[in-house]
Amino acid sequence: MGLVWDFVFFLLSSPTTVLGAAGLLFAFYIFFIKLINIQKGQEPPGPRPLPLFGNLLQLDLKKPHQSLYELSKKHGPIFTVYFGIRKVVVLAGYKTIKEALVNYAEEFGDRDITPIFEDSNQGHGILFANGDSWKEMRRFALSTLRDFGMGKRIAESKILDECDHLIEVLENHQGNPFDTGPPLTHATANVISSIVYGSRFEYNDSRFKNLVVRANQTVHLMGSPSILLYNMFPRLVSLVKNRHLILKNVERTISDVKDLVKHLEETLVPHSCRGLVDCFLIQKQKNDDSCVGASHYTEENLIFTVISLFVAGTDTTAATLRWALLLVAKYPQIQDKVQEELSRVVGNRQVRVDDRKNLPYTDAVIHETQRLANIAPMSLPHKTSQDITFHGFFIKKDTSVFPLLTSVLYDESKWESPHTFNPSHFLDTEGKFIARDAFLPFSAGKSTFGLVLRD
Repeated sequence: MGLVWDFVFFLLSSPTTVLGAAGLLFAFYIFFIKLINIQKGQEPPGPRPLPLFGNLLQLDLKKPHQSLYELSKKHGPIFTVYFGIRKVVVLAGYKTIKEALVNYAEEFGDRDITPIFEDSNQGHGILFANGDSWKEMRRFALSTLRDFGMGKRIAESKILDECDHLIEVLENHQGNPFDTGPPLTHATANVISSIVYGSRFEYNDSRFKNLVVRANQTVHLMGSPSILLYNMFPRLVSLVKNRHLILKNVERTISDVKDLVKHLEETLVPHSCRGLVDCFLIQKQKNDDSCVGASHYTEENLIFTVISLFVAGTDTTAATLRWALLLVAKYPQIQDKVQEELSRVVGNRQVRVDDRKNLPYTDAVIHETQRLANIAPMSLPHKTSQDITFHGFFIKKDTSVFPLLTSVLYDESKWESPHTFNPSHFLDTEGKFIARDAFLPFSAGKSTFGLVLRD
């Protein structure tokens, strides 16, 4: 909240500013009253906003998802909040979110690109873009990831190989306390790298370490209160230090990725894809040879697709693994049951994808870890592609939409004990694994990247 009051103090720092601010506040007050009265009773309800600040004072900027979750209990599964002057419709609860993102996928399908992502991605890649280019990059990436076997045997060998390297690092600590963050992050980053580039890095590789450090730092900066304020008030650009740090990280990462792509391009063998980058380069060459006009297979799209996969895949997976270690340490009886099942089914060999069907309890523990950890409490912001009436509420075209995933993972109507670590959520009365519809740790929809990476 200190950042909010610093902003208020800045506005009130001189008589001229005070008069200007007063006039501005009055104008915004009239604007908001008119806005709220338009189609009154038809638009989603919500807390009354203040001029200029909107509902800013009602939000915990460090944990906005918790504030929105509490507001959903008062205002219902579809409600409106104002981030500054920016209107946002929040969707809460399994039924509402699943219906919006699956049954109304076209209407809620556009990506809402906030100022910080506009600055950093400039409309390229697979996560923070819209239009035909985004659709083609998304289709290409999903198809290629599946071809390279995410959740299948092709990826299995890469994961098992990385597990050997990770185990070696863990054993070197000889039972002494250590920070699990770096080795787990390096291991998950290497799995993503092997899929994207076709090969892994040594853990002490300086370029690799810098890529990982910058990725982690950027993810944390993106969620900082100052960036949330910047997204509300982009004119504060000169006051937001974290924005400059993010753009510097992105600039350096782009340089490193370009070097890696250049090496792959120089050693490219047609019709033989080592990884996603090779597949992209081969497709680009095919388009160039056939004189396809306005191809979406540009260097910018490749660079930002690679960066998005590396950052998103590394951060979410490493965080989930750390949560898993924490939870089994806190609940040793659950750890013992997992170990007993693994020893009985797998023995001394490495666990494989085919073992999954014979490891129901272990599978349930993994799913329950993802549910309770709540790694992505808010899905990436969406935007309505057209005017829509949803559950009786009118939502205008280009309205920002926040699917509140934390409300699904902790939905009391869907989970027997939503706030406790309970693997039985994913087991039937016979101890067999059961899938749960309300298990949406990343988002909903058949083309969700998180589902592909999770598998």
